[in-house]
Amino acid sequence: MRFSKTYAYRYARVSTHDQTLSLQLDALKAAGCEKIFTDTASGSTTERPGLTEALAFARGGDTLVVWRLDRLGRSLSHLIDTINGLSARRVDFQSLQEHLDTGTSGGKLVFHLMGALAEFERDLIRERTQAGLAAARARGRRGGHPEALTRKQVAQLRILATDKRNSVKDICTTLGISRATYYRALNGAQDVAA
Repeated sequence: MRFSKTYAYRYARVSTHDQTLSLQLDALKAAGCEKIFTDTASGSTTERPGLTEALAFARGGDTLVVWRLDRLGRSLSHLIDTINGLSARRVDFQSLQEHLDTGTSGGKLVFHLMGALAEFERDLIRERTQAGLAAARARGRRGGHPEALTRKQVAQLRILATDKRNSVKDICTTLGISRATYYRALNGAQDVAA
């Protein structure tokens, strides 16, 4: 497939130095791409200089081509954000393996469906999280860090603190707590376990 766009360039990525870009590069060259940007980095890595350079290089009317969708995005939402950013600059996107081309009406439709599904997934996760928190609250549980001291330990701390011969460090060591926990308990800010 050859490009009718003003300029087609490619981005390829492998996750480790043990992997090779050959398969991707051969497919991209066969597709008629003219410029190459590469990274050797995990897909979850936010710092990918080759991708940053490829995105900065893009001009209106260009097409960014990848071998597979997972070479571009760290996640579906990152992929969608990246492609939307390209689209806003009038840069098309194409994935060879998935036959996705945002320069065509069918490709745009598929991409918008992917975006809608990603948004739906985010909403479901948010709803499940909220339902789980509400159910936990109904059972008397609260989120957050577990309490460091029981009521008995707070009482013991306050008794130890009234004796000026005891240093804060000694009291913390005795109770196995941090200075922050000591001061929260002493000032009544420490919620205590039963």
